[in-house]
Amino acid sequence: MSIFKSHISQMGAYKPPLEDRDNHQHLLLDFNERTLPVSPAIKKALIDFINDDQLQVYPAYGDITQKIADYCGVKPDQVMTTNGSDQGIDLIIRSASREGGEAIIPGPTFAMYHQCANIENLNIIEPAYSRENGFPKQAVINAITDKTRLIVLANPNNPCGTPIARDDILEIAKAAPGAAILVDECYFEYTRQTVCDVVQQYPNLLVTRTFSKTWGLPSVRLGYIISSKDNINALLNVRGPYDVNQLAVVAINAALTNPEYTQEYVKEVLGVSKPMLEEFLDTRNIEYWPSVANYVWVFFDSPSLVEQTLKKANILVRPKMDHHSRLGLRISLGNKQQTVHLIDTLTSII
Repeated sequence: MSIFKSHISQMGAYKPPLEDRDNHQHLLLDFNERTLPVSPAIKKALIDFINDDQLQVYPAYGDITQKIADYCGVKPDQVMTTNGSDQGIDLIIRSASREGGEAIIPGPTFAMYHQCANIENLNIIEPAYSRENGFPKQAVINAITDKTRLIVLANPNNPCGTPIARDDILEIAKAAPGAAILVDECYFEYTRQTVCDVVQQYPNLLVTRTFSKTWGLPSVRLGYIISSKDNINALLNVRGPYDVNQLAVVAINAALTNPEYTQEYVKEVLGVSKPMLEEFLDTRNIEYWPSVANYVWVFFDSPSLVEQTLKKANILVRPKMDHHSRLGLRISLGNKQQTVHLIDTLTSII
């Protein structure tokens, strides 16, 4: 007999395929990461911190919340740092959920939402995205009941890269005033679409973001939540005082001081690499979902063969099923040189 809640023992763990990934050997186009090293300023800041012999001291976060708030254009009391955006997602879902409640999570989407909702034993309703119609707004609204505790709106969604219109998010927030509306803006730097400016007007809105993707710092784990002051104060009661790694704060301080390094990368991905890959797919009539992020969900005639052949060429991509159990490959975008290499390899396969 388990000492834990019975449903937890019956769950499966979220296990992303991290084995045998080596950025010195492979071109990593499978986890939507930044494909180039971080700026020299970030490396120097981390090295200087370590050389200053502070690893034995508990974290002291300084003005990092103020700096993130300035970057986002919100007040510092509307921001809370987290151990990656995954912790932010988990804290929001844990704090908002009641057993027997319902969660509306349009899909297919990021597995972490389901993982956290299942831990809280929520009943999950999953309206389906489609390539033709995009985000299923009306299906989400139709699914709202007095049991709805959570609605997850990934903007843009992963793996399809589909955006959600700002007006649609706010309409849903109004339609479900008793539910937490978790708006995941993990890829904000690519889309520049946000609702963080209205979190005080909509007290059920909670925005999560991360420094893992665009900023290239997934290994140090720093994300943040933007919401009303009252929501942030409540969530601070749940988060631990030392959950955020001090090295993460050092790295993010340096990153925010040198934003142009990230901005130039975003510009190349969206302005050069993405159009190149889309043109390649269009000229060969290969189906893909329109995306506003740094990845494209592509449906080849023989996806498993394409994936394995790319892997033999040391290029990793991520297989993802749609709602009809059709297998697609989510392909992250890097810089121009990396995209030329990808296209050359795909040309030799197809």
